[in-house]
Amino acid sequence: MEYRKLGKTDMHLSVIGFGASPLGDVFDVTDEQEGFRAVHTAIDAGINFFDVAPFYGDTLAETRLGNALSGKRNEIFLATKCCRYGNGIFDFSYQRVLTSIDESLRRLKTDYVDLLQVHDIEFGDRKQVLEEAIPAALEAKKQGKARYVGFSGLPVRYLAQIARRVAVDTVLSWGHYTLLDDEINDELVPLSQQEGFGLMNAAPLMQRILSDAPVPVWQSSPQPVKDLQPLLIQLCREYGVALSDVALRFALDHPAIATTIIGMSEQRQVEQNVRVLDFRIHDGLLDRIDALVAPVKNWMWFEGKPENNIPKQPLRDE
Repeated sequence: MEYRKLGKTDMHLSVIGFGASPLGDVFDVTDEQEGFRAVHTAIDAGINFFDVAPFYGDTLAETRLGNALSGKRNEIFLATKCCRYGNGIFDFSYQRVLTSIDESLRRLKTDYVDLLQVHDIEFGDRKQVLEEAIPAALEAKKQGKARYVGFSGLPVRYLAQIARRVAVDTVLSWGHYTLLDDEINDELVPLSQQEGFGLMNAAPLMQRILSDAPVPVWQSSPQPVKDLQPLLIQLCREYGVALSDVALRFALDHPAIATTIIGMSEQRQVEQNVRVLDFRIHDGLLDRIDALVAPVKNWMWFEGKPENNIPKQPLRDE
């Protein structure tokens, strides 16, 4: 396993992070004991970063992860989130953050998390995020309930804008460094290097588009992006490799990203993802993928409040 330092923190994270959302039955119904085996296999393989949230499965993922980590909590770095609860339920108020972390700690069966993140900030009022949610998370840090504080979200330019306004330890971007999208490089990567906050990437398989698995019906990518899946699968088969292995390897190779979080709930998934550490992408394959993806590159949908979705500004010669 390879480890990278997360910004200015004292944490050296495994380059593969364990995304615990599937433990909450987000994609499919998960067998709890199989989920436990996945967690234990990951720890044995050297994966030391586990990311979860109350939102995943209406607290089910936190509960299952807490049970799975019994006796192993001190072997890993644990991250959870606040402010997003249930389907369409958001609360970025100061007091809710403080009650949320207490609830999460009970479910996770621990007295602290290594990282508390304000979840999907694009859904909140900007003023409230800046003046209540993040200060409350910092208060939880002061109280010793979280060692570090950060935030997460989808619109990568908005993440950069908020990161310029507040001093946090980490930023988690998802969906913006994959074979389909590289907009994380435009602002957020250089800003993380300038300001020193730790940068994390999630969803390298773009919610299964970049895998052999069926794309969930709720996946929001434009249809032309989804239509690429069978073409990419076939292209990778020409080289005798799995699309998911290529997609994960591509994400892991970004030197400025400390860890790439991928959802897992089965032992076989963990084993496959860990094998990617010894995998190298065949010469010429990425060029062919780039050519296939080019017509829809960086076609991302928008979430959250319209005012929090900042479009890319065209260059003068575009």
